Amino acid sequence: MTITVKTEIPDQLWQQAQSMVERGWVANMDELITESIRRYLESHPEEMNERSIREDVEKGLQGQH
Repeated sequence: MTITVKTEIPDQLWQQAQSMVERGWVANMDELITESIRRYLESHPEEMNERSIREDVEKGLQGQH
């Protein structure tokens, strides 16, 4: 299953990404974006876990399930 995402990307960042695709570093823009998100998530697991725990605690304190 895949999800389609619409987003705005700064022009300079887009140009750098296009250059990577054109030089063959990745097959296409979809692959570059997917790999970039995967790497970001893998490099920030503690932050995500802490944030998730804080949100759960806040919901619990507010009586939300």
